[in-house]
Parts: sequence; structure tokens; C-alpha cells
Amino acid sequence: MSLEYALMNDTSWQSQTDWQTPDTPFMSFAFWQALAETGAIGERAGWLPIFILVHRVNDDTKDAALQPVAVLPVFIKSHHRGEFVFDHSWAEAYARYGLDYYPRLVTSVPYTPITGQRLWLAKGERLNEEIIKTAIAGVDDIAQQVGASSWHGLFVTPNLASIATTSMPTEIDIERALAAQERGVESAPIAMPIFERQGCQFLWQNKDLLNDSQPFADFDAFLMTLKAKKRKTIRAERRKVAEQGIICQRKIGDAISDADWKAFYHCYVMTYAVRGQQPYLTIDFFMALAASMSEHIMLAQALDASGEIIASSLFLYDTPDSNSNNDDSVDGDVNNDVDNNATLYGRYWGALGEYDSLHFELCYYQGIEFAIEQGLASFDPGTQGGA
Repeated sequence: MSLEYALMNDTSWQSQTDWQTPDTPFMSFAFWQALAETGAIGERAGWLPIFILVHRVNDDTKDAALQPVAVLPVFIKSHHRGEFVFDHSWAEAYARYGLDYYPRLVTSVPYTPITGQRLWLAKGERLNEEIIKTAIAGVDDIAQQVGASSWHGLFVTPNLASIATTSMPTEIDIERALAAQERGVESAPIAMPIFERQGCQFLWQNKDLLNDSQPFADFDAFLMTLKAKKRKTIRAERRKVAEQGIICQRKIGDAISDADWKAFYHCYVMTYAVRGQQPYLTIDFFMALAASMSEHIMLAQALDASGEIIASSLFLYDTPDSNSNNDDSVDGDVNNDVDNNATLYGRYWGALGEYDSLHFELCYYQGIEFAIEQGLASFDPGTQGGA
């Protein structure tokens, strides 16, 4: 049995086998369906998806109908919006040399700067070099068809990045292959190398270092692990919010009403409006999340003295057993870095005005309190606020 790939423009592959539970809610089929059905991805949005289906074939019969192994999503991009990776200098460099930077290929969760696996694995499969190399062959096929300048994997897990970079040719390999071709020596087509670009994101961990790294008992226990100056600053910021007559509260799942969602979206839109921009996501997208994955949603709200909602922050989180039954370990020498512990993800924020310290309260401190209360292992507050 060997692996081959097929390029698919739709999601009919989802029903061809049973798939492992994703490592984050953002790779769930429900999340991607919400993106597709509300126009957040598609040709008009500049996020045209192609799914690379890796499947097994019988080497004797070439029967490829039965055994899907993995699926890698690839988007044909005509812009960089919604990626949270800023590559203007690369586009400018291409232009200076008379080259086209767009279209380019991107593998990511649209509008979501959260690190995670970027492919779906069938149950019983283990991520390995053969799967990655087969999927990358599909990427190269797409690039040749559309004339893409490059392929970018955004916010991928270290294990996927490691396999991809080590399994592809180096610059030295390419130089040798080109030299061989110049001498008239026949060789296989030259694949382009993959380079790893590193970034930095902050992750809060629910470990009380003053108590043998046990989970924090409460927010005050977390504060006690900080230096006195930082502890004083956080307490002062939380006090400023209260002194403005603002009350904060949290709601989860089905307790979030349609009115709550409308108030949240009004705040979310205002964050873009003050910069003269349109939001990436529609109210229909958020209502689709509410209908299909409410068990993963927490909404933090800020109310003024009259009870009006003046700011909202939306979080998604792993349920305790959401990725505990996966088989997505890695063959070979690369460690499987998928974290089976539940994480809280800060994603979308908005406010109707400027309020002292409210952003810190609603986007960070409310998230930390919730993670402690729910026994979540970590809190990823996100990159550059909400999408």
C-alpha cells in the first residue's frame, strides 16, 4: 500500500471515514462550516479553499476509493488580510524584482492566530513524514496550476513544522540538483525547500509554582506568584474598572442569549469602525457557532451602571475530553507536541467606547479567572486582539 493525493474543491471527504477529534475547536468541522456558509471563506472573500486528500492505494490494483488518511487545507490567497502574519516586506521585495507575490498559497485557520494542527487525520492514523510529503506534493501541484509564488503554513505545531522542514530538500540539495541538470544529468523535478519562521506568543499556564505546580486555587493565588509591582498593577487596573461603575460577568454555552450575541457583535463592529474598517466576520457566523458548538463558548461582558452592555469578549475553549481520544501521535524521531490538556482561547473583543483598563479586565483577567474555575490547563489570549 502506498499514499497518493487528490485535490478536492468541496468537503465531501468529511463523510468518507471517521476523523480524529481536532486539537482545537478551530479545526472542528462545525467551525469551518460556519466560515464557509457565511462567506468568510470562498473566492469572493479571497480565501479560495482546496483540500488535499491523502489516501492509500493498493499498489497492484490502484484502488483508491476506500482509505482516506489525512486532509490538508490550502487556500489560494490574493491578499494577506485575516492572517495575522505581516509579510508586506516580502510582497514589496517581489514587486521590486518585477515578480508577482500573489496568488500565494496559505494553510491556516482563516482569521485565527491560534497554534494547532493544520490537517485532519483519519482515526487510527499517525502523523508521519510520508503523509506530510504526500500532502506537500499536492501543494506543489496546486502551486504549478495557479502560478503561486509560495506556500505559507501559519501557526502550525512544532511537530508539523519539523517534519515538513526536515523532509524537504535544503538549499545545498537544490544547488547540487541544478548543477547536475546543467551537466545534462537527468534527475527528478526539483522541489523547493521549506523554511521555518519562528514567532512568539504568550501562553498563561494554570500552574501554581508556590504550590508544587498544582492548579491555582483562585485569582489571588495566581497574583501571589507575581512580583509585588506586577501584583499591585493588576489590582489597581481591576479597581479602576469597578470605580467606573462597570460590572463584569461571564456566560457560557446556551446561557448566551440572542440579545447577548447582538450586543457582542455591536461591540465587535465598533472596534473596526473606529479604524474605518469592515469586520471580517458577520453576525451570522457567530450565530452559527452558537448553534453548532455552544459547549466551547464563553462570553465575558462589561455592563455600565444602567445595565447596558458596553464591551464584550468572546472565548472558545476545549472541553476536558475534546482531544483525549486521538491517535495523532507522530511516527519517527519527532515528538508529538499535541497538548491533550484543555485550553482557553481568547479570540474576539469589542467596546462601545474607551474605558480605563477594561480591555485588560475583559480579555485577560476574566479569562484567567475562568480558566482557574474550570480547571483548564492553559489560556492563549490570542494575537493582536480579536479577528
